[in-house]
Amino acid sequence: MSAVQPTLRRRHLRLGDPIFFGFCALFGAVILAVVIAILISLISGSWEALKNLGLSFFTGSDWAPLEGRMGAWPMLYGTLVSSLIGMVIAVPVSLGIAIFLVEWAPHWLREPIGFLVELLAAIPSIIFGMWGMLVLAPLLQQHTEPWLADHLGFLPIFSGPVLAGTGLLTAGLILALMVIPIVTSIARDAMRAVPVSQREAALALGATRWESVRLAILPYARSGIFGGIILGLGRALGETMAVALVIGTTPQVKASLFQPAYTMSSVIANEFSEATTDLYRSALMEIGLGLFVVTLLVNVVARVLLRSVNHRAPAGTTT
Repeated sequence: MSAVQPTLRRRHLRLGDPIFFGFCALFGAVILAVVIAILISLISGSWEALKNLGLSFFTGSDWAPLEGRMGAWPMLYGTLVSSLIGMVIAVPVSLGIAIFLVEWAPHWLREPIGFLVELLAAIPSIIFGMWGMLVLAPLLQQHTEPWLADHLGFLPIFSGPVLAGTGLLTAGLILALMVIPIVTSIARDAMRAVPVSQREAALALGATRWESVRLAILPYARSGIFGGIILGLGRALGETMAVALVIGTTPQVKASLFQPAYTMSSVIANEFSEATTDLYRSALMEIGLGLFVVTLLVNVVARVLLRSVNHRAPAGTTT
């Protein structure tokens, strides 16, 4: 009897491995099937616009659907510029917060600040939009944008009249606030995963605290940090309600960040229920397809860049 029990146990373990593998493969296949289903539905819904307008739809600048003129370049421009502004502001701030929490903050301060960062990520996007519309936009209109226009107006991005405070700059600042908790949390976890020996080795070689962070910790944790930045960029590209409230509803391409604009997600949210023709509705679906493709391309390019960085890195610095 004692010899039979180990045999049965080994058979049970051998049976559990393929079952576990099957469930994991099934879950992975479900994710792949959902992505394919979304892509098929977007292509199907935008087929009429693809057939009548073609890919030149994304290079046209005239958006007057009721008159039959449809060009999505202003929305694509607004999406990319507002996301870029948000990431330029959010990434250094997020890294600074993460480094402070991991390396310099006293123990009694780490948990409260970490909790507040996570709480910021839990705030609904509509709340960010309302705060941006009621508080941030008037503040920018009355103080920040006039100062930028007076002192930096020779730059195209800070030229032009100051309007109601809504525009690309306001949208970028709101996106930065929404992206900061995502990048900060992931960067903090990546830095926490760096072995203590990595820090001690840098300090033992005579490095200062900042040099140990710059030369030992950040290179070791760069894969996780880069992943957090990409997740934040995905959030910025796809954000809808908060941006729709503060960016305006003007489909135009202008260099000035003070001017109102439109994004791909906000035009869908604002106009989909008002689309009166099949071609109009199909054009909005094509914009959604374009947003899907842009997000996919950004992630692919990010993966390629990360892989090239890892290949060029010296041995022992990859995660």
